[in-house]
Amino acid sequence: MKIRILGAHNISTTKAGCSSVIIDDVFAIDAGALTANLTIPQQEALKAVLLTHQHFDHIKDIPLLGMTYFYLRKTIEIYTTQIVSETLTMHLVNDILYPNLTVKPPQKPAIHINIVEPGKPLTIADYNVLPVTVNHAVPTVGYEITSFDAKKVFITSDTGPGLEEAWKQISPNLILIETTMVNEDDKFAREAGHLTPALLMQELESFGRIKGYLPQVVLVHLSPFMEKRIKDEVRHVEKALKLKIRFGCEDMKITI
Repeated sequence: MKIRILGAHNISTTKAGCSSVIIDDVFAIDAGALTANLTIPQQEALKAVLLTHQHFDHIKDIPLLGMTYFYLRKTIEIYTTQIVSETLTMHLVNDILYPNLTVKPPQKPAIHINIVEPGKPLTIADYNVLPVTVNHAVPTVGYEITSFDAKKVFITSDTGPGLEEAWKQISPNLILIETTMVNEDDKFAREAGHLTPALLMQELESFGRIKGYLPQVVLVHLSPFMEKRIKDEVRHVEKALKLKIRFGCEDMKITI
């Protein structure tokens, strides 16, 4: 399984992109930095896009991807929860802010939305996918994705502490997990449904107790304003857990 991080941050700049990951060049998770980082042939090669929740930094490129598929006269398959589907069609591709690419023009619809439910596995292309509820300010699912050779990655998306139930459902080789804030912002992080390095350590300790091992860990959804401080604080987590933790960055490539 080859994983490429298109966007590893929570804001967009010339050097930072919002949340987006692509697996084996065909399977995308979130669309915060999707179209700007893929050529038209690369966009056309996508078999599916999974969306974790409705916040703009995770869905913003869906209309533009849909327009690409409109011109290609093809349909891109989007998989997400009911609330995200409603948000897209009511507030984004709604014929006001942007054309409604989910309806049928003379050709096929450019966007076809498939509804997923937490805890119910499904097969998409050559991958087994398990949506898992995580703890964010709005209803959010992370996804465990299993390839044909049984390699597994779990992408938490935005999440705060309290992932015990999620950990019980998965057994990944790699976790892409957010760490958005610094330790002094603990109260705000809990309220907003995000992690700090200290909260990250608690969640990884919980994973180890429940599963009996620790997978590879890569941090994403980083705030560029706090990234240096986050990295400094994560060093203490690495020492405490005796675990190497990597920081996601734009165009980072990982093979498991």
